[in-house]
Amino acid sequence: MDPVLLARFQFAMTVGFHFIFPPLTIGIAWMLVIFEGIGWKKNNAVYTEIGKFFGKILGLIFAVGVATGIVMEFQFGTNWAEYSKFVGDIFGAPLAAEGLFAFFLESTFLGLYIFGRDKVSKGVHWFSIFMVAVGSTISAFWILVANSWQQTPAGFILRNGRAELTDFWTAVFNPSTLPRFFHTLDAALIAGAFFVAGVSAYLILKNKGVQVAKTALRVAVVFGLIVSLLEVFPFGHEHAKQVAETQPEKFAATQGLYTTQEGAPAAIFAFPTNHPPKLLFPIEIPGVLSWLAFGDSKAVIKGINAFPPDEVPPLFLTFVSYHNMVILGMYFIFIMAVAAFFLYKKTLFDKKLLLRIFVWSIPLPVIATQLGWIAAEVGRQPWIVYGLLKTKDAVSFTVGTGELIFSIILFGLIYLLLGSVFLVLLIKKIKTGPDTIVKEA
Repeated sequence: MDPVLLARFQFAMTVGFHFIFPPLTIGIAWMLVIFEGIGWKKNNAVYTEIGKFFGKILGLIFAVGVATGIVMEFQFGTNWAEYSKFVGDIFGAPLAAEGLFAFFLESTFLGLYIFGRDKVSKGVHWFSIFMVAVGSTISAFWILVANSWQQTPAGFILRNGRAELTDFWTAVFNPSTLPRFFHTLDAALIAGAFFVAGVSAYLILKNKGVQVAKTALRVAVVFGLIVSLLEVFPFGHEHAKQVAETQPEKFAATQGLYTTQEGAPAAIFAFPTNHPPKLLFPIEIPGVLSWLAFGDSKAVIKGINAFPPDEVPPLFLTFVSYHNMVILGMYFIFIMAVAAFFLYKKTLFDKKLLLRIFVWSIPLPVIATQLGWIAAEVGRQPWIVYGLLKTKDAVSFTVGTGELIFSIILFGLIYLLLGSVFLVLLIKKIKTGPDTIVKEA
């Protein structure tokens, strides 16, 4: 078997599993900032109980995220030695910053938040969860700095076959850093909102801690509608414009634009094929893609045919992952808008079907983030560092096929066990519900 394919599969498996947890950590942490802040300022026992309940869940999610993240980073030195040599001078700073300034901040204050309740003042306790949220957000920023540099490298020179840092801030704020950061951060907030909403809906359906669950659901619906709308505009729109300008091959692949066109259409639905590149059964809106990308409905957008065949990303996976992410984004807005309408009408908690939909929707924002990651990373291929280093040239040539297969099986079994234990503990905690029953203040 191809060792490059095996190394890519192992990295996709480990990153994909790890990437379940950071969005939930960030999203839940910021929601807890809201809950704990209201509970502190209004001395409201309902909000305090929400904090206790979801705070314990946050601790579980954070712990598993840390364990899986360590494995992910070690792979750079084991399976991707040539890549590590090439980017080591660039990646050292953001990864060190993530560890020193973000991870320790996040983990230290999470301990204070979980174990310091009723032992420190309410103001200090609220500050602790605020710093957890800030720390997790800073962590995401530095990780995205490193990844964004791969997409749009800047602030470097090539010397002796390596990329050497010449301008730290230019490298940090490369053309894709901020669009990707805000788009990803908002996706995490959506994941947190749907998690809180889904768990709260479950508790209402099971008649456990109902007042706590109703209050949490109210906040989650309002918060979720706001962040779901923001994900489309401005964050999603600005990120798409950046990709169109800096990575035209990826943009063409995500949109199914196989020929250069003036007034390019936006494909609402289609079934893509690779050989030959073609969209089957397309439903398209003329001129919309040109307008979205460049603000001009007659603008010319390069298609796949404008690029060398060996620099074109996999078309089917890039198109499908991107469009399913967009479909889920529209779904999030729709469900939250419907829930907000019934909340306004004061009938939300009587809508059993809608509550069940919230329960079923808990994993969907996480799936959407996975699809977005697939579109971003597969769409960058064949480059591991865009325009500079191809993926096939980045692997560790001393790691054999047998070793890769063994490690894939080993990691697969470990993650299966870890994931099973996580789900058992998570479901048990959710089914137990809040520790105490309180009346709405």
